Amino acid sequence: MTHIRFATAADVPQIIAFVRELAAFEREPDAVVATEAMLEAALFGPRPAAEAVIAEGADGAPLGFALFFQNFSTWTGLPGMYLEDLYVTPAARGAGVGKALLRHLADIAVERGYGRFEWSVLDWNQPAIDFYRAMGAVGMDEWTVQRVTGDALRALAGR
Repeated sequence: MTHIRFATAADVPQIIAFVRELAAFEREPDAVVATEAMLEAALFGPRPAAEAVIAEGADGAPLGFALFFQNFSTWTGLPGMYLEDLYVTPAARGAGVGKALLRHLADIAVERGYGRFEWSVLDWNQPAIDFYRAMGAVGMDEWTVQRVTGDALRALAGR
């Protein structure tokens, strides 16, 4: 049985470990520059930027996590939930942990009156795409993500 709870500051080391495992799975093992201090400030500082939940087994062992934040749709006039990361340990995959995490987040979104629950998935991760479709997700194939980072972000800001 999977138990899901909101993360606490004490979970930050486990969350950063999960983030690193996820980055390795997504073929970007060296891309994680976030530190425990950065995540602690982002999740539990005076102005939290995101929230996280931890999935645990019956023995309390961490099985995975989800990190999410509120966004907003001008079209619906409602806030929404954006799932930044969903990760389940390899040993726990296929045991319903990912499904439990998504259902838990959907419940939070409904409880808070959000109009949407959305996320991105790598186009090569067909097992994840199939899983999300089975859970009722619809691909937004006509939309592409745009991103500005680093020097390009500073240049855009005129700095």
